[in-house]
Amino acid sequence: MKRILFSLITLLTLSTTNTFAQNPPASPASSATGKIGNATITINYGSPSVKGRTIWGELVPYGKVWRTGANKATTFETDADITVEGQTLKKGKYGLYAQWGSERCSLKEFGNKPLAEIKYIDVLKYLEKDDLLDPEKPIGMVRELTKDISIRNGKWGDYIYYKKRGVKKPLFLKLTGFNMDYKKCDKEVLL
Repeated sequence: MKRILFSLITLLTLSTTNTFAQNPPASPASSATGKIGNATITINYGSPSVKGRTIWGELVPYGKVWRTGANKATTFETDADITVEGQTLKKGKYGLYAQWGSERCSLKEFGNKPLAEIKYIDVLKYLEKDDLLDPEKPIGMVRELTKDISIRNGKWGDYIYYKKRGVKKPLFLKLTGFNMDYKKCDKEVLL
């Protein structure tokens, strides 16, 4: 009798566990792997479901830092140092965070730090410090030097935009022959 009861309980437990294991996650996990030069890049993300919701501006408010991916942060992993937009990204695993604007968005990686050690306040501080990728900045803006001088991107490449009070038409100066990285160098070098 004990043997039959034990077998029945075991059978019920296993069948219940198996039933729960068959439910797919609400936002299934996905990954993509590719090779760029010598580096292997792997991106792991949760594929979010819209489910009739308004995402941009409501669920993801404009101007706020948002963890990309559903269920947990999207991760970007490289097995070698790579250069992205002129900046070196050391080999490692990164969490991706976004700050959405009403006109455009910018993605930002956060540090060469284990994901478990990253806290929201760390990410927020890092994002606020970086004004080069501001989502509210005009789309052609590369770098703002002063309120009257900026580096912008146009149809024929990057140029210096200079506008002063009393001047009806702004000056456009081409950046040919400048040997430094004008996106990261000290402002004084450009002024």
